[in-house]
Amino acid sequence: MKKVSLYIILGTLLFSSMEIVLKLAGSTFHPLQLNLIRFTIGAFVLLPFAWHRLRQQKRHIVWKDGLLFAVTGFICVIVSMTFFQLAIEQTKASTVAVLFSCNPLFAILFALVFLKEKITRITTISLSLSIVGLLFIVNPFELHDGLGIIFALLAAATFGLYSILSRWGSKRRGFNGLTMTCFTFFAGAFELLLLIGLTHIPFIKSALSSHKQLAEFAAIPIFQGISSETLLLLLYIGIFVTGGGFAFYFLAMEASSVSMAALVFFIKPGLAPLLALLILNEVITKNTIVGICIILAGSCLTFIGETKQKNRRV
Repeated sequence: MKKVSLYIILGTLLFSSMEIVLKLAGSTFHPLQLNLIRFTIGAFVLLPFAWHRLRQQKRHIVWKDGLLFAVTGFICVIVSMTFFQLAIEQTKASTVAVLFSCNPLFAILFALVFLKEKITRITTISLSLSIVGLLFIVNPFELHDGLGIIFALLAAATFGLYSILSRWGSKRRGFNGLTMTCFTFFAGAFELLLLIGLTHIPFIKSALSSHKQLAEFAAIPIFQGISSETLLLLLYIGIFVTGGGFAFYFLAMEASSVSMAALVFFIKPGLAPLLALLILNEVITKNTIVGICIILAGSCLTFIGETKQKNRRV
């Protein structure tokens, strides 16, 4: 149990610092460039664990596996994390952290639609509380950074979709969560590299440059900004936040249960805004505090519901 607690604590701390360090790095690196760097590093961090698992299973990656990784990599790295990084640029890191932590809410809805999973009464109440909490934080009557909030919600929704597809693919192809995540990162980073390469083709570069809203996506850099001053920050983001955060999350899941590992995302809405206040001096409004408390209450209900279901199965 001590080992599980350590995994959860480390995973929570690393995931809770994610938006903050990405906010710091965002002033130096292009959003897509930063995603390429951090997911490439994160994939290599997870590779030894994934390779060990594959050797235990005595299996190889086949083309059907590659197709699955291509889909999950596209949704996770290119779609969800691009919205995520753009949200961090447009609004406060603490707001993005709280809104993104609601991705399990979207995952439950996608599971209902695609996997035909039943929603219990406790889950329904939890979902309702989470929606109310989101409304308090977003405060639609006083929107000042609406674009950032929209990006954050899109990031959470598409990450929820990725979670369900990843879960479905893991069961169908026989991968554990860590292996699935590792090769998803590799596939997504490769696809992103191809996408960035396209922005350097003269006629595409010219077309993007001619539009004010799309000009920043013309000739996206790959190595620009990497220096001795930024290297430590990039290594922290890639090794610890992206690689280590996911590693500790899945290690906690394998050593205990899905509901125990989910504590990482349940605690993050409360911890991330405090870190943003201490490091970035971001002000936490009363509405945000109320919203965080409501979301935490909904998360606790989800945890209680999953624990009861597990005990019934036992």
